[in-house]
Amino acid sequence: MNFESFASAQSMFLWATFGIALVLGVVVNKTNFCTMGAVSDWVNMGDKSRMRAWLLAIATAILGVVILEKVGMVSPGDAFPPYRNSQLVWVENLLGGLMFGIGMTLGSGCGNKTLVRIGGGNIKSIMVFLVIAVIAYFMVNPFPGSDQTLMSLLFYPWTSKLAIGLPSSQDIGSLISTENALNLRLFGGGAIGLVVLVLVFKSADFRGSFDNILGGLVVGLAVLAAWYVTSNVAINLDGETYNLRGFVQEWDFLAEDAAGKPADSRPLAPQSFTFINPMGQSLGYAASGFKSSFLTFGIMSVLGVILGSFLWSLLSRSFRFEWFASWRDFVTHFIGAVFMGFGGVLGMGCTIGQGITGISTLAVGSFVTFVAIVLGSALTMKVQYYKLVYEEEATFIKALVAGLADLHLLPNSLRKLEAV
Repeated sequence: MNFESFASAQSMFLWATFGIALVLGVVVNKTNFCTMGAVSDWVNMGDKSRMRAWLLAIATAILGVVILEKVGMVSPGDAFPPYRNSQLVWVENLLGGLMFGIGMTLGSGCGNKTLVRIGGGNIKSIMVFLVIAVIAYFMVNPFPGSDQTLMSLLFYPWTSKLAIGLPSSQDIGSLISTENALNLRLFGGGAIGLVVLVLVFKSADFRGSFDNILGGLVVGLAVLAAWYVTSNVAINLDGETYNLRGFVQEWDFLAEDAAGKPADSRPLAPQSFTFINPMGQSLGYAASGFKSSFLTFGIMSVLGVILGSFLWSLLSRSFRFEWFASWRDFVTHFIGAVFMGFGGVLGMGCTIGQGITGISTLAVGSFVTFVAIVLGSALTMKVQYYKLVYEEEATFIKALVAGLADLHLLPNSLRKLEAV
């Protein structure tokens, strides 16, 4: 997709993103695709249908990316954020994932679900969105009059010391052989994707669930479509082709004047859906007075999902306002939003951003974050349930040990509460 000017190329980049996100918002609302709900159904009821939908989205994205990367149609190696970075920040992936899993449970849904709920009239989710946005923004942007961010103050000084420097990219193919990384990603990713598909569709109940199949398939394809668009929009200038980020980096030599130059070139790199950092970007966009130079892929994603969900809620007559049931409900959602804001940026993504988009690049850190998110969410649900059943008898430690035992992460002999 070559264009003669940066303005037309950027317009395609942003509006195509908005269109894909719009479809994503419609389908996620329609099918009730929910990653937190997937964990909840599995932990509390033993129902894996929505977990299978999530896995279907992952398999679809992996298979699509490895095939399109092989034929040169997507460029996840140049992605923003850099999923395949040679620095494996495993502590950030693990801690961020655990925090996000806890947060999405307390906040009634992940970043994507928060946007979908806003589109459906949930005012509680607006508060969650705003809290996430503030934290996500200051995790990567300095405080006014300072050069310090939340990340540099709270995490980077110690997490960076535990990072593992790798000789190559951290994707599975490159770790095995840098010379044959592309083919190894194709065959390795293909094998992973096919195995996951078999596990997903071996369930007769899942095969009979139209909404779960539709939700998983569309979410996976939306992630793939975003990879394709952001990897292929380019400017053809006097026979030379430049991608958007490369053009902005050479702006003073290529552009006629400063008008229209984006504030940052990184959000113009190849990428796909993630929703926590974009909430912070949305705050920055609003704070700038809605200057077009601050408009990014992430912001268009946020707007597209909200509008898509809103349209479906009108068509299905499911739109309804919802407010906090109590002060305790408000505090719980607030704490959840705080955890999601910190965890989503620290772990470099959410259940979509790392759990599908990141995993589609076969980055080891993405798999770590995915497992940590599921674990954090499952444990939070277990603790909540034991404290509900046993009330005062169930201290946090007792409930946590019982939850870990339920998940087979501790021996049953250590539990102080009977399994429920």
